[in-house]
Amino acid sequence: MHRHHDDEDHEHDRGLSYDLPVLARRRMIQLMAGASLVPLVGCSADGETSASSSSSASASSGGSSSSAECATIPNETAGPYPGDGSNGVNVLKESGVVRSDITKSFGDSAGGTAEGVPLTVTLTVVDAASGCGTPKEGAAVYLWHCDREGNYSLYSEGVTDENYLRGVQETDDKGQVTFKSIFPACYTDRWPHIHFEVYGSLDDATAATSITNTSQLALPKDVCDTVYATDGYSQSVRNLGQLSLETDNIFSDGHDQQLATLEGSVEKGYTATLTVPV
Repeated sequence: MHRHHDDEDHEHDRGLSYDLPVLARRRMIQLMAGASLVPLVGCSADGETSASSSSSASASSGGSSSSAECATIPNETAGPYPGDGSNGVNVLKESGVVRSDITKSFGDSAGGTAEGVPLTVTLTVVDAASGCGTPKEGAAVYLWHCDREGNYSLYSEGVTDENYLRGVQETDDKGQVTFKSIFPACYTDRWPHIHFEVYGSLDDATAATSITNTSQLALPKDVCDTVYATDGYSQSVRNLGQLSLETDNIFSDGHDQQLATLEGSVEKGYTATLTVPV
């Protein structure tokens, strides 16, 4: 039985065995790419959007730019609770996992709904080799994250029979997938984040094979502060106060490409967007 994430001994998304190989690869990629790389999503640590780069502007308009201006999304650990068969349970082979609304569990044995501030997540998958100017139509994205209490369905105590906040979508002709979800908690020792895996096709995703990219999306601090001031997120206030993007064990070596842009409000819900070059 897994313990709650506020336990100081929890293993959630932690440990050098998970993170050091990933960080080493990322640093090597950065060294090879050189200092001239321009990030696709420019946000400061406090969530304020910085000046847009030429590559991101070109990608959003469907234009082209040189491949040197487009870096592949950094690869990150999937953590100990991926639900993709690599650590026990495999939700990807279950009927019902292909869906856009991931707030509710699906299947006969699960019936829970994740409560929290509404959050819509839109990822735009683009071809890095084309300079981020070509959408990756027909790819697939598996997305998952913790609930308002910091628990992960399928794994955490009390929600092992649930599979909410997990789902797969096929990218459209714009390379986009959209998930209806809730704002995740901030649990001990991790910055608020969302996991995702990119697959070459929907068939690959539902067969849980041939992952092309595994990464994480970071949520900006200003929006986190606003959301966590609402009912149900009290533990997140304390946990976020002990963290920063610069000290997080995943995002500390760079987060420009992974920090989502958020718009909206607590009352109407938020929309998070991120470009994902693969």
